[in-house]
Amino acid sequence: MDASTLLDRNRLLAIWRHLTATTEFGQREPYELDGRGELLMNSRLSARRQIVLTDVHCHLTEQMGHHLAAMSVPVTTPSFGIRVPDVVWVPGDRLESFENDDLVPFVPDLCAEVLLDSDRTQEIDRRVKSCLEGGAREAIVVSPRGQVEFWGTAGQRQASMFGVELSLDPTYSEERAWPSPAVFSVERMADAISSYRTPAELKRRHEASPKVGILHD
Repeated sequence: MDASTLLDRNRLLAIWRHLTATTEFGQREPYELDGRGELLMNSRLSARRQIVLTDVHCHLTEQMGHHLAAMSVPVTTPSFGIRVPDVVWVPGDRLESFENDDLVPFVPDLCAEVLLDSDRTQEIDRRVKSCLEGGAREAIVVSPRGQVEFWGTAGQRQASMFGVELSLDPTYSEERAWPSPAVFSVERMADAISSYRTPAELKRRHEASPKVGILHD
C-alpha cells in the first residue's frame, strides 16, 4: 500500500466512529478499515471458531490476569488501518490511558489470531507485522490445524515471552471432521458469548479490582 494514501490515526478514528455511531455493538457487521479508510468485510464466526477463540481468551485470562483479555476488539494500527484481532491482552496501566470506547486507539501488548475457518489466512503475515510494528510485544497465531506460533519483532519464537501456554482442543482443528452438533453445547456457546468484554468494560473492571503485577521485558 502506497504510504502517501494512508490516512492518519485521527481520520481513521473519525471514519470508524461515524460507521458505528448509529449501530449497537452486538448488531454490527464484522468489518474493519484498511489504511486508506476503506471498509473491509470479514466472514462471520463459525461455531467451532468461536469456541477456539473462547479457549484462547480463557487461557490468557487464567494465565495473565482476569480483567485484561478481550475478544474481537477493534484496535488502531499505524499502517494497516483499524483491525479486529481475535483476542488481545492489555496491561492494566494502559487501560487507564484511553477514554471509555469500543475501540482501542493503540495496538495491545499481545494479539492473537485464530485461522480456523477464517478468511485472514492470506494476509496473516501483514496482520502480524502491523501489530508488532504498532507496539505489540508478541503475536500469537493459531493455524487451521491447531498449531500455535509465537511471534516477536525478531521473528518466530520457540515459546511465549509472557510464558503463555495454549493447550487447545484438537477436536475443532481443520484436519479433523466436523464434530457432531451435540459437541457445540448450549453451555459452551454461552461461555463464548459471556466472555466478550469491550474495552470500556475492561477498563471499568480494572478500575474496580485490586492492582495486579505487570510483566516487563
